[in-house]
Amino acid sequence: MNEAPEWRVPVTREFIARDFRFHTGETVPELRLGYTVLGNPEGKPVLALHGTGGHGAGLLTKEFGGALFGSGGVLDAAEHFIVLPDAIGHGRSAKPSDGLRRSFPRYNYEDMVQGQYRVVHEALGLRHLRLVFGISMGGMHAWQWGIRHPRFMDALVPLASSPVAMGGRNWLLRRLLVDQVRSDPASARRAWEFFNVATNGGTLALQAAAPDVEAADRWLAARRAQPFETDADDLLYQYDASRDYDPSPALESIRAHVLAINSADDERNPPELGATESAMARLAHGRQLLIPGSRETAGHGTVRAARLWVQACGDFLAAVPSPESLTT
Repeated sequence: MNEAPEWRVPVTREFIARDFRFHTGETVPELRLGYTVLGNPEGKPVLALHGTGGHGAGLLTKEFGGALFGSGGVLDAAEHFIVLPDAIGHGRSAKPSDGLRRSFPRYNYEDMVQGQYRVVHEALGLRHLRLVFGISMGGMHAWQWGIRHPRFMDALVPLASSPVAMGGRNWLLRRLLVDQVRSDPASARRAWEFFNVATNGGTLALQAAAPDVEAADRWLAARRAQPFETDADDLLYQYDASRDYDPSPALESIRAHVLAINSADDERNPPELGATESAMARLAHGRQLLIPGSRETAGHGTVRAARLWVQACGDFLAAVPSPESLTT
């Protein structure tokens, strides 16, 4: 039996960022940043960004990473070098539960993107990326990458995200979660479950899975039987980090080609608000893909099934110009 080439096996590493300065002005002499790499080091560099509470290697599921990075995929690891960082507060990266608890710097998305940039630029020595993409929080980070480092990538594919300030149901429920966990850490799991049931799953899919009280109780029992290992302070910081997210004032600074992918049943980014559609009009090279809702989709989590959008992403990337044409 032939073994997989070495570059097809994910490798997890840690990088120490020296004198890391947070947006608050606090400076940490050494900040640990975890990351995973996969693929051909000589291939086109790709940055893949996870969602809230996740970690880089968590994107390597069969339905997501398998569909994208596998043989013949649009980001085939034979032709791409894929970087999957653990955002600050997540995975192997520094986080409150390491010991500082609520004395840990109150990081935000700007700090998280800075950490990702230092992994890409300092730890890996990359000077340009073919693509930056991410889901949910990672999608919001992708928008910020396009603004903070406009010449660093050819393409952006933010998924399950909107390029506008936190507000409405999305922020109200985040604020309720944050306030609940801050005042009662022991309730972290219940607060997290409430938030995720309220903002995920898809209306049609949840109705199909729980059409009556008995079915709903079974669905909840199965969910509650799953392990929950997130530390309360880590959870608090992770959701609080989105408090000042708002890329909208600077969208015109994005130079990369953008494909924004959302689903019609996304509870956190409802298309009727028109946020992404309005943003497209402000971009030099922007387009949107809206996945129709159905019993087969999962609301905010729909994009985790890459098969629903991978063809459109491949067609988009095939038409994105080379780095030379972006910088002339």
